[in-house]
Amino acid sequence: MRTLQGKIAIVTGASRRIGIGTAICRSLAKAGADIFFTYWQPYDRTMEWGEDREWPELLARQLEQEGVRAYGLEADLSVPETPKRIIEQATTVLGDPSILVNNAAYSTLDGYERLSADILDAHYAVNVRGTCLLCAEFAKSFRHPSGGRIINMTSGQDKGPMPGELAYVATKGAISAFTVSLAAELAPLQITVNAVDPGPTDSGWMSEELKSFLLPRFPMKRIGQPEDAARLVKMLASDEAGWITGQIIHSDGGFC
Repeated sequence: MRTLQGKIAIVTGASRRIGIGTAICRSLAKAGADIFFTYWQPYDRTMEWGEDREWPELLARQLEQEGVRAYGLEADLSVPETPKRIIEQATTVLGDPSILVNNAAYSTLDGYERLSADILDAHYAVNVRGTCLLCAEFAKSFRHPSGGRIINMTSGQDKGPMPGELAYVATKGAISAFTVSLAAELAPLQITVNAVDPGPTDSGWMSEELKSFLLPRFPMKRIGQPEDAARLVKMLASDEAGWITGQIIHSDGGFC
């Protein structure tokens, strides 16, 4: 069903073929939304999955095959001016966006012995400042009387400890708090603001050893897939979710 027909969505962090960002782009496009997505390949080069140079162009083509418009922008969210540039570019290329999905994230392992100001600052720049400023720019330029949607991605840091990821959980925890307060501020604009925790998701970063360790903690006897998160994001982006706001939704298959 084309429940998002005629809407324009911004999705950050869609640089990997089997990533959550890519799955979200596909899900929203299948529902009829035009897609403006961002990616930042210099970050991918530093990670175990590496850079996929051809993917942004291929993704845009795949999305267009759904009968929607699609445009990809390489954007470094650690630069303070980037959020405004994203909103301006999306508006110029596709029109006024009414859906924003903050999926891009910066994540490295640390632990208290390695934790430093540089590590904290790198996580803060993308996960907190980049996300918060993009939300603000989206709201300031919002022109849809029928309402809009902001969906932030978190990581279940409020459900239990995540040792070795101190900077990451600190910044993602900030986004959970930010989501609740921003929802109250933007309610008069008919913009809902929610956060989604997809739980551990097999999006290309898990080793077979890690999968074996995590699997018993999923009562449904399978590990989460990017499409699981994408289905929930699509629902929250739809008109049917107009009365849901200020929520942190744990869509993790009962992971414990």
